[in-house]
Amino acid sequence: MTRSRTHPRIALALAGGGPLGAIYEIGTITALAEALDGVDFNELDIYVGVSAGGFIAAGLANGLTPAVLCRMFIDSESAEIPFDPGMLLKPALTEYRQRAASVPGLLLESFRDFFSNPWQKSFLSSFQRLAQAIPTGIFDNQGIGDFLERLFSEPGRSNDFRDLRRQLFLVATDLDSGASVAFGSRGRDHVPISMAVQASSALPGLFPPVEIDGHFYVDGALKKTMHASVALKEGAELVLCVNPLVPFDAELSARLKHGQRRRLIEGGLPVVLAQTFRAIIHSRMQVGIAKYEMEYTNADVILFEPNSDDDDMFFTNMFSYSGRKRLSEHAYRKTRQELLRRYDELVPKLARHGIGIRREVLLDPKRTLARHMAMLQRKRAGGMGRSALQLSDALDELTRAINRLKATRNAVVKT
Repeated sequence: MTRSRTHPRIALALAGGGPLGAIYEIGTITALAEALDGVDFNELDIYVGVSAGGFIAAGLANGLTPAVLCRMFIDSESAEIPFDPGMLLKPALTEYRQRAASVPGLLLESFRDFFSNPWQKSFLSSFQRLAQAIPTGIFDNQGIGDFLERLFSEPGRSNDFRDLRRQLFLVATDLDSGASVAFGSRGRDHVPISMAVQASSALPGLFPPVEIDGHFYVDGALKKTMHASVALKEGAELVLCVNPLVPFDAELSARLKHGQRRRLIEGGLPVVLAQTFRAIIHSRMQVGIAKYEMEYTNADVILFEPNSDDDDMFFTNMFSYSGRKRLSEHAYRKTRQELLRRYDELVPKLARHGIGIRREVLLDPKRTLARHMAMLQRKRAGGMGRSALQLSDALDELTRAINRLKATRNAVVKT
């Protein structure tokens, strides 16, 4: 589908969130692609990605369909080039070696500084330079760049922004200036897409900064959560946004699900940091969305994100295969429910851009991500996927039976 110049310019903006966020975004985009009439997620005008969202945006702009991304991230066994989250946990050995090599010199400088005037200089102030030997990242993110370079070297794909048929922007933060930089924009489109994704997803403390043209870059979410403004400045009239990270409301979750309230403090430092990070970026994103509505009155910005009581999204183990499948299915179902809930609001907005909502698709109770993927697999295999469909149906029925059992049990406990 090639859009004419008179067709409204449509963009997709994806926020970060690590492998967990990427999986949620894939489930959401798959549901949107199935339910929205008039949208081809490989033929949008503009793609904007931050951190893990940059990974997905770059894939879509390169012609990878939501189904291919789903197989790659979630159903890795059937993927042509599977994504292994374990690549993100490799120690940054090069960074460790470089920092360790600097220790003798830093120690010598510290002793010289201290003994130059030991009566007036404190020991701590002289030796604080040793902090320079602390690695800037725990894990090595080079695997991300290598994986994408290999992926985008496949026939029909490109690792060069300038070769893409659509505009792609991957946002990172310049460490020395704190400024947001959109790779893919004029003057920054010579950078390989794989390297831009690596820079955009270099979360400080977790991954070392990425050096590009003498500058060091870190995660693009440091300045803004989603950077939808990049698309709006390029003339986008409709921006579909997906943000996978929202702060978790433990009280709301317990009240709605009639369960025991979770105490996040019991999850230790990782959970506390996750909640803090989510709260900061989400409040900042809300301010940004409100600002877009005032500054770009002729454009529509539509956001999809989890609910604040979504414990599945908050507590899923991103490295668990079963967890990945469950979360993507959860995102798929949640997005379908959201489209139905907001149907009256979204129909006129989307209609302005030549897009409709397939209500009959949303009302079909048998549709699941697993079934959707099985149907596509059957088409690819030329009718060999019947058993997969049967298994998907059986699993769907089992899931519904378990949910009914849980509901009955909760009702009994409540009474």
